[in-house]
Amino acid sequence: MFKKKGKINLNDTGFLTFQITALVVLRVAIGWHFLYEGIVKLMNPNWSSAGYLLDSKGWFEGIFQSMAMNPQVLKIVDLLNMWGLTAIGLGLILGFLTKISIVSGMILLLFYYASHPALIAVEYLIPNEGSYLIINKTIIEILALWVLFQFSGADRIGIDRFLWKKNSL
Repeated sequence: MFKKKGKINLNDTGFLTFQITALVVLRVAIGWHFLYEGIVKLMNPNWSSAGYLLDSKGWFEGIFQSMAMNPQVLKIVDLLNMWGLTAIGLGLILGFLTKISIVSGMILLLFYYASHPALIAVEYLIPNEGSYLIINKTIIEILALWVLFQFSGADRIGIDRFLWKKNSL
């Protein structure tokens, strides 16, 4: 299980225990972000993505704006957004179907970025807390999820550990 290498304990994955812990903390923190955003939207009966979609800019603004203008499509988008955020968040926090949760989170964030890309001279009605050029907090969260896809730690700390019969830490 743990191999002594000098004074450093390595587990059978080759990672230090604190490295796995750091990855799990990152996974849970991103999961909390998704879960909280989903629950806030679910608890607000007046929430809609219409304003966000109508404020879209960039290459895909027409697609996103047309989604907002079609009441049936908007209802589906809203439900997918609210429940998707909630399910992704729970999956990441619990380490349950983690790879699916990570990929789903990356796809959802890519939609957010496609709707509101960080481009020069583009101003949105929704205020930013900084100035961005191409890389913004959405892209950074996508990259963090990509790292987690490679090294999630869910097979060590999470429900996936029991589903896929991995050894414990």
